[in-house]
Amino acid sequence: MRNFIITVDGKQYEVGVEEVGSSSAPRAVPVAAPAAAAPSPVKSAPEAVGNGQPVLSPFPGLIKNLLVENGASVKKDQPILVLEAMKMDNDITAPCDGKVTFRVAKGANVESDAVLAVIG
Repeated sequence: MRNFIITVDGKQYEVGVEEVGSSSAPRAVPVAAPAAAAPSPVKSAPEAVGNGQPVLSPFPGLIKNLLVENGASVKKDQPILVLEAMKMDNDITAPCDGKVTFRVAKGANVESDAVLAVIG
């Protein structure tokens, strides 16, 4: 018998699975109460960004690195952060010239369309 933790609809359950070909008779395995849910990825709520241009996440991923300092002046198409998705690093670039204000930190998990930064 091998024990596993599975997640169904965001709830974790511990289950026991008997190996195929095992000579032991089937037995009932108590199911543990759902474990505490893991923290969900950061999803930015719609925010007023003033006169700034929001930089949105094109897909879910992990903020691997911030390439410029918060408040730095950036040029259009300049890479400002690295978003890792499916083991690939993706440069996220500034959509316009201006000063960058990050809305995420290195190591944060984000969902699609999360506000990563504002260029204003």
